[in-house]
Amino acid sequence: MKDLADFHEPISTLFQTPQGKEAWAPYRLSKDQVDHYHEYGYVAGVPLLNEEQIASLRSDLMEIMDPDHERHALFYEFHTNESQASGDVLFHSLGHWRIKESFHDILWNPAFVMAAHQLLDNRPVRFWHDQLFYKPAEHGGVVAWHQDYSYWTRTVAMQHLTCWTGLDDADEENGCLHYIPKSHTWGLLDAPELAGNMDGLLDFLTEEQKKDFVPTPIALKKGYATFHHPLLVHGSYANTSKKPRRAFVLNVFADGTVSNTNGELLKGVPPIPKGQKMAGKFFPLLFP
Repeated sequence: MKDLADFHEPISTLFQTPQGKEAWAPYRLSKDQVDHYHEYGYVAGVPLLNEEQIASLRSDLMEIMDPDHERHALFYEFHTNESQASGDVLFHSLGHWRIKESFHDILWNPAFVMAAHQLLDNRPVRFWHDQLFYKPAEHGGVVAWHQDYSYWTRTVAMQHLTCWTGLDDADEENGCLHYIPKSHTWGLLDAPELAGNMDGLLDFLTEEQKKDFVPTPIALKKGYATFHHPLLVHGSYANTSKKPRRAFVLNVFADGTVSNTNGELLKGVPPIPKGQKMAGKFFPLLFP
């Protein structure tokens, strides 16, 4: 079975790698954008995809949602419906970069890797894992309030970054992402069920944190991204609209991050002994 994780460079023409420093300049975030990330824990509205790229990713998403896909065994996780609410649906998967060229090559999208490089304090960027989320129209399930790093403590140090990109216009009606600004300063909280009780995390907050718990909706046009800190509290409400909400997530960390476990890091991936650097076939260097 062909595994695209064997290829650590783009394998299609969907994204073009800039040649030379000047060619990278249009993809750089402004100082204000970087400062906003550090102060509030996120920066939103970053253009990542054109119409052709969106169409390709949408088409491939619908194809690999079929559990009978010929490369289905390459997923790290595959949940046709991870929602715990009766009648709601939340498709969620990890590992699709190994299956389809578009989701493989998005890792090397210059607009993504340049922004990630800047937000990781100009350090080299290494891939952690990807995610897909699909909330169908009218009954799309929630993603409960959480911090990403609360699920990632098997890797240290905490020098991670998340990029969320919409394949549909995302707004409050169809379940866009919501942030709790500045919550990345709260420290590490307990990890709730990702698709369980929307407000389960609040049980672990102090009274002061509850006072500052003011959700901010992150409405985005399709093809635009938002980047957030690994400790920023975020989640998304149900999709009650008549339109779907499809999105993919890219998770990365600064090069030099090490394994914090002798156990499995991702399903089917050979363990990396505790204390050894995260690298190799499944964790390619994206931007040196």
